[in-house]
Formats: sequence, C-alpha cells, structure tokens
Amino acid sequence: MKQFSLSTWMKIPFLNLLIVSFIGIILRYKIAFALPFVDQKFLLHAHSHFAFSGWLSQLLMAFIVQYLQSKKRDLDLRKYNALLWINLISAYGMLFSFPFEGYAAVSISFSTLSVFDAYVFAFVVWRDLNKLPLKSISHYWFKAALVFNAVSSLGAFALGYMMANKIASQEWYLAAVYFFLHFQYNGWFFFTAMGLLIQWLIDRDIAVNTNSSKKMFWLFFAASIPAYLLSVLWLPMPLWLYVLVVASGAAQIIGFIMLIKHIKQHATDITNIISNPVKWLWILSCIALGIKLLLQAGSTIPSLNMVAYGFRPIVIGYLHLVLLGVLSIFLIGYFLTITKIEYLSILKKGLILFVSGIIINEILLMLQGVNGIMYNNIAYINYFLLSAAVIMFLGLAFINRYIWK
Repeated sequence: MKQFSLSTWMKIPFLNLLIVSFIGIILRYKIAFALPFVDQKFLLHAHSHFAFSGWLSQLLMAFIVQYLQSKKRDLDLRKYNALLWINLISAYGMLFSFPFEGYAAVSISFSTLSVFDAYVFAFVVWRDLNKLPLKSISHYWFKAALVFNAVSSLGAFALGYMMANKIASQEWYLAAVYFFLHFQYNGWFFFTAMGLLIQWLIDRDIAVNTNSSKKMFWLFFAASIPAYLLSVLWLPMPLWLYVLVVASGAAQIIGFIMLIKHIKQHATDITNIISNPVKWLWILSCIALGIKLLLQAGSTIPSLNMVAYGFRPIVIGYLHLVLLGVLSIFLIGYFLTITKIEYLSILKKGLILFVSGIIINEILLMLQGVNGIMYNNIAYINYFLLSAAVIMFLGLAFINRYIWK
C-alpha cells in the first residue's frame, strides 16, 4: 500500500465529507421528489456509516497519529499508514455496498473490518502513548475515546446480527442503534476532540490546571456510561437508576461550565494565536455543545424524552447538531489551526456557506419537529431542507477545492 503523508491523510476525510454531503442531497431530494430507483433506507445506512468511518473516524485517527509524531519523531508510521488504509477501504466498502443490499453479507463484512481495525488502532495507540516520555492529561481523553470506540462496536454487532437474521423487535433495534450512536458520538468522537483541544492548549503554554482538568475529565467520563440510558428511558428502570441518569446529565453540564470558565480565563491568549475564522468556528462549536448538553439534560424529564425520541425530525436534528455543529465545525477549525493555512476568499466563502447551511438545517429541523408535535405541517419544508443540504455541499466543495489545491 502507498504510504501517504500525514498531511494527505488529514485531507482525505474532507473529500469523504463532501461525498457524505452529496448523499445527503440525494436523501433530501428523494423526500421532496420521486426517485424510485433509490432505496431510502439502504442509502441512509451508507450515509451514516460513511460519515462515521470515512469522515470523523478517519480524521480523528489521522489527528491522533499527528499528535504522536509531534511527540515522538521516530514514530513508526508504516503501521499507522496500514491502519488508516484499512479504515478507508472499509469505509468505501460500506459506501458502495449498503445502498444496494442494506445490512447483508458484504456491508456487514466491511463494517466488521472497520471494527477490528479500530481494535488494533486502539492497541497500537495505547502502547505508543505509554512510551511517550512526557505524560499529559490529554492521554486520559485519548485512552477513554479508544475504549468507547471499542465498546460502541457491541451495539453495531448486535444490530448487524438482528438485521441479518431479521429478528429485531422495535425496542431491541432502537436500543442497539442508540448504544452504538451514544458511544460513538459521546465517547469516541467527543473524547478524542477534547483530548486534541486540551493538548493544543498545553502545547501553546496556555495553562491547564492539572487538578481541575482531571476533575473535568472524570465528570465527563463517569457520566458517559449512564448517559446512554437517556436514549432508552422508555425502558422500565428502577428509581435509583433513573436518579443516576439525571446525575449524569448534571455532571456533563458541570464539566462544560468548567471548560468554558477555563477558556474565558485565557481568552486573550487563545485569540492571539488563532485566526478570526477559527475563533468563530470554535465559538459556534461551543454554543452547539452547550445546546446539546441542555437538550440532553432536558430529556431526563420523561414527557420530554417521549416527545424527543418520538419525532424523527427532532432525532435527526439532534444527531446533526452533534455531528456537524459540535464536532465537524470544531475539527475543521482544528485542522486550519495546525496546518496554518492561508485564508483566501474561496476558503472563507466555503466556511461561511457550510456553517450557514448547518444553521439553516438545524432551524428547519427544529421547526419541523415542533410543528410535528402539534400535528401541523410546514409548507415546502422538504424543499427548504433540500436547499440547506445544497448550501452545505457547495461550502464543502469550496473548502475541498482550496485544501487540495
């Protein structure tokens, strides 16, 4: 296999995100217009799996390797090159198999390959983190992320087994889906992003108090496991377990407040070393994270939980809020910061279009969900959502054109 440079590995996920966005347009087009030769459910599986593997996981893996190389110049990149290749091949395997067969032999094989690749990646990274002469609080976040990525696979295996054997009841199907999503979104993706942010602050001598940083980590870590139950509050559970779920939501908000407090204390130092576009990307990401945590805490109220998980636009809006609003916007900003890219008009135009598309999409999904609760329909809402998807795609096309040029 050709050994790509780390800069190339960090560019490839942006092309993959463009593909994810294009599939999103097709999905929105099929809802607004007729597209009979496309299986909506199968294509949706390809869309979500490729977004996870081809965009977020591929980029996070490359960022972790970049961090390791910055601390260990003699790092053996051949093993990581192979692992990144395997993840990329499995991502494209799922992209081209799910639209035609859904959960079946080929798609499950590629999905399984990506899971075992993640296991090996976790083992290798863990070992190399332990070899670094200087230990960092960011290692807590990275190691937890690797564990959560492995744990999430239990949901994927359960889902694949049930779908392949056609034995999935609605409750068990949703429980497996939400298990996988929770430990990907709130585990692997979030903890890696936090590790990157914490290490970025440390590397630039922006003081990170060890005690408060550890407290923040343990708050999020301790809350992450019971927080899964927020997704399945419709299942019967004892009072003590429900109280634990409520406490997990509160713990995450406390951890978020600690993070914001630290950032505010060093706001001047941070803004002095980042560009204006990155500053706004990270501000928007923080706002989206705050909204996400408040919505999550609010879902501990049973009546609100039933509403939230009972209306598809609300679920889709929440998932896109996290994937696009929290994670993608932050990671794009992080990429621009560590690569020190010059900001030409085409890149700024792409960033504005992409972020605007995300905001429009979230507002439309919120309105659709609220009106759905009241059993009202918004005229032409599907056309508006299609337009938002096109805006995001155009923004990503500009970003990719500049990055690859």
